[in-house]
Order: sequence, then structure tokens, then C-alpha cells
Amino acid sequence: RGHRTRPARRSSATMTGGGASADPDALRILVATDNHLGVHEKDQVRKDDAFITFREIFEIAKREKVDAVFLGGDLFDVNKPSRETMVRTMEILREYCLNDDPVQLEVLSDQAVNFPRRGCVNYEDPNYNVGLPVFMIHGNHDDPAGGENLSALDLLATCNLVNYFGKHTLSGGGAGKIKLKPVLMQKGRTRLALYGLGYIRDARLHQMFSVKGNVEWARPENTEATALTSWFNMMLIHQNRVSHTPKNAISERYLPSWLDLVVWGHEHECLVEPTDFGDFHVSQPGSSVATSLVEGEAKQKKIMLLEVKADPEAPNEAPFWRATPINLETTRPFKYRHVSLMELARLPVDEGGLGENWAPPDA
Repeated sequence: RGHRTRPARRSSATMTGGGASADPDALRILVATDNHLGVHEKDQVRKDDAFITFREIFEIAKREKVDAVFLGGDLFDVNKPSRETMVRTMEILREYCLNDDPVQLEVLSDQAVNFPRRGCVNYEDPNYNVGLPVFMIHGNHDDPAGGENLSALDLLATCNLVNYFGKHTLSGGGAGKIKLKPVLMQKGRTRLALYGLGYIRDARLHQMFSVKGNVEWARPENTEATALTSWFNMMLIHQNRVSHTPKNAISERYLPSWLDLVVWGHEHECLVEPTDFGDFHVSQPGSSVATSLVEGEAKQKKIMLLEVKADPEAPNEAPFWRATPINLETTRPFKYRHVSLMELARLPVDEGGLGENWAPPDA
């Protein structure tokens, strides 16, 4: 399915071709969320499940020759991953991300603002050969804490394995204020503005969104050479989407209408196919490993290949884009079925029931 982004509307369009592309303007990104590395670590049967599928994700990235991998939070299952989990994670990232492959992405925004602890995107560090950049936010399982506000993801970023962004220090009184500043990246003539919002306690973020001016959004500069309309505006967010109580979830209506695609982490049910919410689309990839035995986890696990390309005839107009779901083949399957004891009791006697006329005794 192809889309074309417009400031006020979206119309369908066609992106020709499939598979890895040598087109200098074709930006290809693999998107996944909620990997939960380290889950079931003490279970001798399931302890490897998350790592097996995490490796599959990067095998797909290698096969599809993507320009980058975007991860939408909860890379780890716990806030303080064990040494074994950290080492296994770093081994996979080193294997697939550190190589001599050329990186075609150029970051145009202020990297000291986007990546304040490192000051630059990892593949521009002259001391490392990074061939596959990973951009990621934190989730509620691996959120920063302590006096220095550090996360386990900061360790991966310090080792130059990932680009960790979307960590916001709340300012102001009351609920606090934040300003979201995008990572502006470009490949050829294709431009993408990537916004990241790592997990903030839902009730507090709900209150912030409810007060005008508490959440600010920086936009790319509109110039004659780089029109505002030419940017594909994408967001990674990791918050409750399903409302259990009125103030413990974030509604899509809080997000600005000029966004094009929102990738929603935290919810584990796979709804990866982008859904049109009028002004923008929302993709919910879901978790790559089953962490609990609930109905939503029983569905086929998938990730998403996102392709964005500038209009070759009008590069300052809205770009074309396409999202392709990809099945994960290594996840441990399980079946979920609702069982009605009443229906079972009324099965024929020869099928083990009590007959169709059976009625429960009066309470």
C-alpha cells in the first residue's frame, strides 16, 4: 500500500518496486517495539526466546538492506538488566551494526540536542565503523532513573551501539513542560523528521497534554530550498493507548495533525498495519515476544518495513511512503481459546457431555 503525505490531506499513491532498492532517494527503515530482552530469564525453556527473535529482526534488516532500525521502547524487560542480558544484547548489536557498510543517512539537526550525552550520531564517530544505525526510545520497563537520570540504554549508547533519544527532562511547575525536537535526517532528496517521546508516567503526561503549552513541538525550518511540506513527520511513542481509567492513557487526539505516521509502543497486541486516524496514521507493531498468556499476545508477531521516497518531480512536495508488515517466524506460538463450561456440559453424552437439555441446579 502506498501513501502520499499532504499538509491537509492524504491521497493514495504508488511506490513501484519491492525488495532492497539502490535508489539514492529511497529511505528504508525497519520498525519494531517491545523486544523485552531478558524476559523469562530464569525459565530454562523460554529464556532464549526474546534473543532468538531479536536476532531474527536484525537478520531481516540485513536481508532488506535497510538504512536504519527504529525501536519503540522496552528493549529490556526490566529496568536493571542482568549482566547476561546486557552482554547478549551487545553481542547481537555488535554483530549486525558494526561493519564497513556505508551509511547513506545524513542528520541535519543539532546532534548535541538530539543526543546530549554523546553529542553526535554514532556512525559519525571516527573511532567506530557503524554500518547499521539504530535509533531508539525508552519504555516503561527500561526508563531512566536516579540522580543522573540514566537508563540501561545509556550503556548501549555509550558503547556506540545505538542512538538513544527521546529522553525529556521535565521543566516548569505542576505537571511539567517538555519540548519535542526531532532528529532531522535526509537520504538523497528524501527528508524525515523523527520525533521521540520515551515513557513518562501516563497520569502526568495526560495532565501535561491537557494544559495548553505544556507540550511544545519544534518543526523543521521552512526555507526555499527545504520546504516544510517536504518532510515526512514520524513519531515513536511508548505509552498506554488502551484506556483503563480516564487519565492513565494517551489519546491520539493529543497529537498534532501534521504528523504523518505514529509508531505506538507499549501495547503488545500486533496491529502493525497503519490505521488512518483522519489526520495521520498509527502503527502498533506490538511485542516481538510473548511476555504474558493473554489473547492479544497469541496473534502473529510482526514488524514493519517503512519506505519513504521524495517525489522525483517535486522534491519540495509531500513524499510517498509505504508500510509493509513482515511476519516474525521464530516467536514461540501459543493458542488462546475461550471455553464455555455451559457449552461443554451440553455436549451429547457420547461426546463426553451431559446432553443438550442439561440445566445447572438452582443456586
